[in-house]
Amino acid sequence: MTDFFQNGVVTTLHNLTERSVEELERELMIYRQRCPMGLVIPCLYSELGTPALASIVDTLCQVEYLEEIIIGLDRADEDQFRHAREYFSRLPQQHRILWHDGPVMKSLARTLGEQHLAPEEPGKGRNVWYCIGYLLAAGRSRIMAVHDADIITYDRGLLARLLYPTAQPHFSYTFCKGYYARFSENRLNGRVCRLLVTPLLRALRRIFDPVPYLEYLDSFRYPLSGEFSIKTYALQDLRIPCDWGLEIGILSEVYRNYSTKRLCQVEISHRYDHKHQELSEQDFERGLARMSNDICKAVFRKLATLGYVFSPGTFRTIKATYYRIALDFIRSYYHDARMNGLRLDRHEEEKAVEVFAESIMRAGDTFLENPMETPFIPSWDRVSSALPEFYEELYSLVEEDND
Repeated sequence: MTDFFQNGVVTTLHNLTERSVEELERELMIYRQRCPMGLVIPCLYSELGTPALASIVDTLCQVEYLEEIIIGLDRADEDQFRHAREYFSRLPQQHRILWHDGPVMKSLARTLGEQHLAPEEPGKGRNVWYCIGYLLAAGRSRIMAVHDADIITYDRGLLARLLYPTAQPHFSYTFCKGYYARFSENRLNGRVCRLLVTPLLRALRRIFDPVPYLEYLDSFRYPLSGEFSIKTYALQDLRIPCDWGLEIGILSEVYRNYSTKRLCQVEISHRYDHKHQELSEQDFERGLARMSNDICKAVFRKLATLGYVFSPGTFRTIKATYYRIALDFIRSYYHDARMNGLRLDRHEEEKAVEVFAESIMRAGDTFLENPMETPFIPSWDRVSSALPEFYEELYSLVEEDND
């Protein structure tokens, strides 16, 4: 039976009829006249050599409704930046590369640093934040979409379905989150979402009184999706984390600023696959171990801003409750995988749960030890207030870098 179920407090837009991409794109071509659309792609230089990004760029060459594409480039030297310019030069849309390791962006970071406004650490959050700043400075787009550079199963339908809910003038959505099923040809994927985020949210809902924020997060089918679209007026006041808590941080920010009636999620792909991180159970500074730690901190910080008080005993209770719920989920996912002829190693799943349980305690310790930590990058509203000329400087220097 086709799934049209609405769960939670966020509207879910399904792919019920496999509506043709061409039909969606014809509508988007009309909407672009009133709502120009831009795309941000954060990427590492190492991803330029992958089949995934090559396919993404080839596909984007066929997309006519985009006003601009902004590529945030990390971990590249000067020769690699020049190669990136050549690599993306076949894109027919207006496109710019923000070379985060180059002299221009470093100079801009120093200017921000003098006012204590610069992102403190490199990562996807910093990458996206600077791209948002350039998009606002350029003023060409009224809607921004973001997706990763490592999507193996990318197609035109993914982007069209991601942008449609925020571009459709008869809808009232400010923000749209993409969702999908995470599986490859023979196995069930998405461990951090399946075995950390959902069990953790269920544990927190069991421990605390009814918390609308937790119900909200639990409404998203894939809260760690890196794909979303948003009206650009909502970007000015957005405060996002530098680290792997970016996706949860963005969901928390739009929840703070807008009614849930202005937020939605959309099915953008029947099957989604991208590069996979190592569990890294021996090193909590890498892989899924670090990712899970950052995600836990993002959730705990948000709950603290809502007035919830944490102690070491609280985190021990959260860990114990999470662990039991997560083990029950393993059983459910194992049955689901077997039903669909997919592989799922229950031993590996339990190893992941053990790592995530430790991440909960580590994140709790960090939270208690650093009560004055500033986890978010300042909003662009604050930057423009402290440095009124910064937008113009950012825009002109990026243009020079790309010329």
